[in-house]
Amino acid sequence: MQYIYYTVAAITLYFVSDWILVMIEKARDKPFGQQRSLVFLIIIMTLAVGSFKAIEWLVKS
Repeated sequence: MQYIYYTVAAITLYFVSDWILVMIEKARDKPFGQQRSLVFLIIIMTLAVGSFKAIEWLVKS
């Protein structure tokens, strides 16, 4: 069952990370350009570590 949680979280994180990236670009009034993939990676990795640890904690409880 936990694999379903991880899969749903990963799909959700992809879209949330993209939304966050777009919001940051709007706040800056310009796109990141060539560094866009790197910024996206940093955002999604940060969210993934936190959410996967939370899922792990909830599944073991």
